[in-house]
Amino acid sequence: MTRGPPPPADQVTRIADNSILARVPPTPQPITPFDTISPSSHPSYPLRQPTSLGGSPSTKTWQCPACTFENSSASVVCEICSSHRGLLINSPATMEVGVGGVGGAGGGGVASVGGDASQMESKLMENLRQIEENEARNKWEHIIQYCRENGELFVDDSFPPAPRSLYYNPNSNTENNPVVQWRRPTEINCDGGNFPPWAVFRTPLPSDICQGVLGNCWLLSALAVLAEREDLVKEVLVTKEICPQGAYQVRLCKDGKWQTVLVDDLLPCDKRGHLVYSQAKRKQLWVPLIEKAVAKIHGCYEALVSGRAIEGLATLTGAPCESIPLQPSSLPMPSEDELDKDLIWAQLLSSRLVKFLMGASCGGGNMKVDEEEYQRKGLRPRHAYSVLDVRDIQNHRLLKLRNPWGHYSWRGDWSDDSTLWTDELREALMPHGASEGVFWISFEDVLKYFDCIDICKVRSGWNEVRLQGTLQPLCSLSCVLLTVLEPTEAEFTLFQEGQRNSEKSQRSQLDLCVVIFRTRSPANPEVGRLVEHSKRQVRGFVGCHKMLERDLYLLVCLAFNHWHTGIEDPSLFPQCVLAIHSSKRLLVEQISPPGFLLADAIISLTLTKGQRHEGREGMTAYYLTKGWAGLVVMVENRHENKWIHVKCDCQESYNVVSTRGELKTVDSVPPLQRQVIIVLTQLEGSGGFSIAHRLTHRLANSRGLHDWGPPGSTHVPPIDSVHGLHAPRLIT
Repeated sequence: MTRGPPPPADQVTRIADNSILARVPPTPQPITPFDTISPSSHPSYPLRQPTSLGGSPSTKTWQCPACTFENSSASVVCEICSSHRGLLINSPATMEVGVGGVGGAGGGGVASVGGDASQMESKLMENLRQIEENEARNKWEHIIQYCRENGELFVDDSFPPAPRSLYYNPNSNTENNPVVQWRRPTEINCDGGNFPPWAVFRTPLPSDICQGVLGNCWLLSALAVLAEREDLVKEVLVTKEICPQGAYQVRLCKDGKWQTVLVDDLLPCDKRGHLVYSQAKRKQLWVPLIEKAVAKIHGCYEALVSGRAIEGLATLTGAPCESIPLQPSSLPMPSEDELDKDLIWAQLLSSRLVKFLMGASCGGGNMKVDEEEYQRKGLRPRHAYSVLDVRDIQNHRLLKLRNPWGHYSWRGDWSDDSTLWTDELREALMPHGASEGVFWISFEDVLKYFDCIDICKVRSGWNEVRLQGTLQPLCSLSCVLLTVLEPTEAEFTLFQEGQRNSEKSQRSQLDLCVVIFRTRSPANPEVGRLVEHSKRQVRGFVGCHKMLERDLYLLVCLAFNHWHTGIEDPSLFPQCVLAIHSSKRLLVEQISPPGFLLADAIISLTLTKGQRHEGREGMTAYYLTKGWAGLVVMVENRHENKWIHVKCDCQESYNVVSTRGELKTVDSVPPLQRQVIIVLTQLEGSGGFSIAHRLTHRLANSRGLHDWGPPGSTHVPPIDSVHGLHAPRLIT
């Protein structure tokens, strides 16, 4: 929706699209992999020309932005003052251009980066939130003013009190629909009568949350973890007091993109006038209002059924989130990986030290759960617990957990009545006695009964920038040039969009991976040394963390399992969002990927992280499987005058798709060149997959495949449409 002037007052209360106070971005064209997400209401301040990062390719020198010395084009830093060639000297106007987590009332935090203004700067998250809330409040006040003048209550026509706001298919749920009516808070019947009056908050607590008939434990569990910090809950609600006109604003981060969502307070009720979905004890509105806002951005309440708590944490905070597997069965390739318990424990201790939010998932994932055993131990399987503390004390590794629903407490070792407690330990860890639903448990028992721990890295004083891109089939590559001006800690998260917006969307998740390389020339960026990469996973988002030195970096975003789905319409290409959080400010610039960048990126990744297998003299095969949700096969021919013919048979693999379109390939690899033979990708994240491959090779004096392929052929199937990944590349 393009942004125009504010609607006149007599149109404010019933505006279908403007009810979500965040502009939907125009579909990016394939040749523009990333658009920068920024406040749409900001004036268009002049931005630095992209060539000032290093000049145009024809420029032989570049002028230092700090001391104006003319440097040679080969220099990355100034020969006089050592300033980086990407350094931006900020004027007051330029400082306002920074982008980040600003959904923006009426902006959605999306603004196309067009023309020459392609480089942007990360900005403080707190400042961005303040900008967004101020913009949102202005729009909200217009609505309130209209409602007062006309004696009306706000009704959100874009998410109306009707079946289409409840279900994907409103007509198929008429008989079993528990929602009979929609009521305002003052009309809702509550156990306990009419007092006290309704409030948005009364010191929000995890135990306030009550789940309704909707299977959205993932969201409510995340909300319970968030409720350990009252300040974070209140950041989600822009409208923090009861609104007599029934208009509320909720700030959410959907699929990596900030939105300020406008909702009314008409809530789904049964025939007795009781709330059907989630609610909060003590007549608080924060829980049902947040639930309604999340339902709205995903299309309907039914879209909230089933999910992982980590998605809820990312949606509610916008912070980088990481899931630590506690079971070997949860690892991408169990045969390739083993749990490092000491490393996990160290990560939990450090996360607690910096006050990250943590939630532990009990008996979920692929765990085989003995329901009776869990019940005997006082645990609820397929349920998320808040992690309140992590302590290494007197050679005991202990975690303090809270069941957000208040009842059911652990009955094993280190439970309240356990004989393992000494007076000294009780005084140190339970000075005020036991609390309902709160208990200590050993790390070993957590590893036995829990499948993962989600960590939400909420921080203050950090910067962020968010970029929207397209993962185009057959060249799924979006590139960002990153200029680090001073050493910084950085988090990178790649999201895919729209996973809950339709009934079938969750079955078609992409495999995502973000890879970071060093690079030298900003005018002609090439893949340098591998710095860091996320795991490749069929998930809503993936991420990685790295300490970065002052330098230039190339960020490459990958996805493959949609390559041969036949999508040709650019408006249907999968959309993604790259979020970058950093302790120091940095500069990002969208770039059009040079030819063969994808091949070079996969070759570099496979050389660095893959397994090496020597064939006959002069031939080496590399296999990448660990953390890859599939397989990469790459072959290196070091002969100076002979070709290597390679047959790769993966036909016995299960639940995977091939970038070649087939599971059996034949290729002729030229002298002194490398080729990515095949990339296999897990098709669906919910199902298992298996990889089987057989490689046969021979030396040849000419390029043709002879009896291994059709006359004159060098690749079977041909690599015409996937040339950017599978074309042979010179060994460097």
